[in-house]
Amino acid sequence: MLSTSIYTRPFWLLCTSSLLFFASFNMIVPELPSFLTSLGGAEYKGLIIALFTVTALISRPFSGKLADRIGRKPVIMVGSLVCFVCSMMYPWLTTVFGFMFLRLLHGFSTGFTPTGQTAYISDIIPAERRGEAMGLLGTAGTLGMAGGPALGGWLSTLFSLDVMFYCSSFFAIISSLIVFSIKETVREKHPVSLKLLKIEKKDLFEPRVLAPCLVMGLCAYAYGNLFTIMPDFGTLLGIHNKGLLFTYFTVASFMIRLIGGKASDRFGRVKVLRISTALMTLSMVWIGLADTKLMLIIGASMYGLAQGATSPTLLAWAADLSDPENKGRGVASLYIFMEFGIGIGAFLSGLIYANETPMIIVTFLISGALSGIAFLYLLWVRRKVVEPGFRAA
Repeated sequence: MLSTSIYTRPFWLLCTSSLLFFASFNMIVPELPSFLTSLGGAEYKGLIIALFTVTALISRPFSGKLADRIGRKPVIMVGSLVCFVCSMMYPWLTTVFGFMFLRLLHGFSTGFTPTGQTAYISDIIPAERRGEAMGLLGTAGTLGMAGGPALGGWLSTLFSLDVMFYCSSFFAIISSLIVFSIKETVREKHPVSLKLLKIEKKDLFEPRVLAPCLVMGLCAYAYGNLFTIMPDFGTLLGIHNKGLLFTYFTVASFMIRLIGGKASDRFGRVKVLRISTALMTLSMVWIGLADTKLMLIIGASMYGLAQGATSPTLLAWAADLSDPENKGRGVASLYIFMEFGIGIGAFLSGLIYANETPMIIVTFLISGALSGIAFLYLLWVRRKVVEPGFRAA
């Protein structure tokens, strides 16, 4: 049973807001390639995700600093409002350049909202239940990520792309309004000024969270690889519905998030991560060696379990290690390493693969090797150093 004393109204409202936010921007992703083609930019499809990731990465230091200085709520709401504006503007686009600019702008949403959400949760949930709470928040986001594309496809098919974009915009504004109704957790807020947008060297990285950041960067490479290579690999093995493999991955991730987070509260972040990174390593090797549909489905599911346990545990770990006054910076640092890992994983995997079937196994073996390095690092680190004050139940 979940304790009712810590899972308060603001917590559940934030989870609801997270579900709507992630549904909003994921709703439109599957339809964007055809939309871009209709604008005459078919050759630029590879930039749809890349441009989004670039601005998400750039905005992390800003969102982390602002979350600590002006409050969690404004940072969360800015991301949702960016989603609202961008989704409203897509139907009015007539040029490829306009589309590219809007994708860059849209990326700021994921650079802000998840950072503020994670910092807010770490403020209202005690450390001994933080992993469980991050699992619940992640589960809400996963539901939005899983349900958004399905809803978007249904709306675009039954009605039109414009209706889909406007629905995405509606979800985003409701997500923002929900956050407006909860209480701010930052007590000493700085007045809003331009100097808060000046990023200094110390704002780029929080040294206290180095350990979870290293693990995140090494493991996120596999995520970028998977989303780049898996569609072609699935087609090669006879899985023509490209979204099916990601459904298995998402369902597996959804099932394990809460369990993994709770386990990290009870047994420690490092112990859980040792298991999840070992499973991630195995899943990458398994996928690389897959020669049947069933093997590939099992591999995708294994990776979903590994990633679903790793993500909330790393978020909780970063919050544990962060200075109370700079939790936003600590969380943003973790997300920066995540974006780097995903981006480099996607870019290098695509470069190595180069549409040559024999190179698929190479891309996944590299991902497995990096996840294996994360596992070895976790075996090496001294738990009392990286988990100060942790007390197992």
